[in-house]
Amino acid sequence: MYESHWGLRVSPFRDSLPPQFFYESSTHEEALARLHFLVKEHRRLGLLMGPEGSGKSMLLELLATQLRRRGPVVARINLTDMDGDEMLWSLAAQFGRNLDRCDTTPHLWRALSDRLAEFRYQLVDAVILVDDADRAGNVAMPHLVRLAKMEPSAHARLTIILTGSCDRMHRLGSTLLGLSELRIDLTAWAEADIAGFLDGSLRRAGCSTTVFGEPAIARLHELTQGIPRQVRLLADLSLLAGAGQHLESIDADVVESVYHELATVGV
Repeated sequence: MYESHWGLRVSPFRDSLPPQFFYESSTHEEALARLHFLVKEHRRLGLLMGPEGSGKSMLLELLATQLRRRGPVVARINLTDMDGDEMLWSLAAQFGRNLDRCDTTPHLWRALSDRLAEFRYQLVDAVILVDDADRAGNVAMPHLVRLAKMEPSAHARLTIILTGSCDRMHRLGSTLLGLSELRIDLTAWAEADIAGFLDGSLRRAGCSTTVFGEPAIARLHELTQGIPRQVRLLADLSLLAGAGQHLESIDADVVESVYHELATVGV
């Protein structure tokens, strides 16, 4: 909608961008390194925690892409309101089992455990990435605990990574939290992170000029408190407003105006 005005091939700030658009700030770079450590060392359970919009889902997507290139088999699910059988069916299907939606819970467990045993014998790493684990329904939570306790052998090659918001992770319960071997916390972006994100995203999208001035970046940081999702949204709306006004760059006044007039609740 505003791409032609700014000389862009694509919109640089939408949520559905491919992994190569992901900006690895210092907090995300460190988190990604620790996630790879969990898999490489065959650690059973890790927690990726951060506020809403801090980039947990995109980080899991990037991790999955990188792991699949190296050889591990990766299954990824979002547990928001998912029941136990649906979780088992999805995992087994992603691990290559052809199952019927009507299969019983014991049959689903058998299929999944047999498949994980095959991976172990074949020396294949299996990774389960569980997004929004803190939003799992009460029925799914016991299944998640059982999954985390499967194959306690030192030769097991299963790693499970759960994501959630810091203020809701208590919903996982003491058993799951106690099984975690590494907690990884995502922090908000500093002003320099926002500047790097904006510049890198715009360049990858085809823009060769500086669009956001330093005052605009400072105001973005203040208004969004450095939460990546909110930075993306406010920057996107600022580009839209700037194009509508035929501006050559975005200043702090544009960001301020957009924040009060166009931004949705939550920004």
